[in-house]
Amino acid sequence: MKRSFGIELTAGFFVIIGIVCLGYLSVRLGGLEMSGGERYEVTADFSDVGGLKTGAPVVIAGVEIGRVGRIALDEEDYEARVTLQLDRAVKLETDAMASIKTRGLIGEKYVAITSGGEDRYIEPGGRLVETEPAIDIESLISKIAFGKL
Repeated sequence: MKRSFGIELTAGFFVIIGIVCLGYLSVRLGGLEMSGGERYEVTADFSDVGGLKTGAPVVIAGVEIGRVGRIALDEEDYEARVTLQLDRAVKLETDAMASIKTRGLIGEKYVAITSGGEDRYIEPGGRLVETEPAIDIESLISKIAFGKL
């Protein structure tokens, strides 16, 4: 009887460790952050987000500096208003440009920011004025296929 209790206790211990590891992997692979971190929000308006999703990375020179927090329709201009949650250490110039890019041929969408040359910076809650929408691959392929390019 003592022997089976020890085996059951060991098996239960390994099951609990397995569940904790699966939970950790789920959080890491899902892109969730356990701590809020020091971030601030900036908005940018795009004519077309082309499949950009909440939680997509925001990068400068290939380095991730934040995430897409929210995507909503601006009811005045009928443009997509994208809220970017950026690391507090990153300061964007007022003439910085945000572009929606694709990783690979059919990869995920992300926001790439190109630095500007101004001496002034966008305040938290501010707005990126210069934007470039996502490239519509389908319309580009159809233009090439039908010789309209």
